[in-house]
Amino acid sequence: MHIGISVGSAYYDGSNWEDLVELVKVADHIGVDSCWTAEAWGMESTTPLAYLGALTNNIKLGTGIMQVTARTPSMAAMTALTLSRMTQNRFILGLGVSGPQVVEGLHGAPFTKPLTRLREYIAIIRQGISGEKIALEGEHYLLPRPGGEGKSLRLSMPPNPTIPIYLATLGPKMLELTGELADGWLGTSFIPEAADVFTSHLRAGATAAGRSLSDLDLQINATIEVSDDVEGLIAKYRPRAAFTLGAMGSAQTNFYNAAYSRAGYEEMAKESQALWVAGRKEEAAAVITDDFILKTVMIGTEEMVAERIRLCADAGITTLRLTPTGKTRDDQIHNLEMLTDIIRRVS
Repeated sequence: MHIGISVGSAYYDGSNWEDLVELVKVADHIGVDSCWTAEAWGMESTTPLAYLGALTNNIKLGTGIMQVTARTPSMAAMTALTLSRMTQNRFILGLGVSGPQVVEGLHGAPFTKPLTRLREYIAIIRQGISGEKIALEGEHYLLPRPGGEGKSLRLSMPPNPTIPIYLATLGPKMLELTGELADGWLGTSFIPEAADVFTSHLRAGATAAGRSLSDLDLQINATIEVSDDVEGLIAKYRPRAAFTLGAMGSAQTNFYNAAYSRAGYEEMAKESQALWVAGRKEEAAAVITDDFILKTVMIGTEEMVAERIRLCADAGITTLRLTPTGKTRDDQIHNLEMLTDIIRRVS
């Protein structure tokens, strides 16, 4: 099983950037496979990778994710070619549609038909990185724009069609699109006991494209914390779970809540969300069950954590993307080294 590491979060403000840089340098030294940056309404995802690329030698550097409405697809292709060149082909282009709160509230773009938008976006990027003239008559993108002086252009950088494209998707149709078009899946909300909620759709998309599920790198985020105080860890992560179910999206559109609902937790997920939206955050956390916490984050004794890793591997997951834990730089480095040893020993 491969190991990745996340740098920051969707709403990361850059406050401990120097510590994260040192963590990534250690990750590169001990053989962690990939490093991923996120963006939503905090630090953007591409600039940190250019900086980290100059300080590392082997670790792959991916956007996890780049929001498609924040950049035109042609600019995304130019960015991918640039970062790939600057990092000696270590760049991975991770894309996602985000959600209506960010897309409509922050970028002023409509969130209508995100599936079609993502398909067209990928088509334009593949044209750009392959050295083709960029042209598309789509529902969302029309290139070149008719009635003016624009013409179909070819990017001036050398083509690099092998740049991997990963997609962060959760809904059934989006998962099918991932299986059809992507090199990898940036998964969240994954429960190995309910893996089919995701993998059946990924497999269907891959099969329709004449591929198999094994052609994709199936990657999930993994919050791992080892301690004998299992009850204390459960209490620690219960408010975080309530935040995900209640605040990671609007009351009408929360892709994480919907995914967990399909995995068998609909009643609890909806109840927690309703309480959170009503401003009753402590009650929203209180309804989160111990079982849900233990299945959605890898916490507990080393034996408990190892078993969760085994279950993910058995479910077809090929990469665990670690979220750094620990209050200090030294704590995070120690935990990364320890967790890397556990994952390698288990797999």
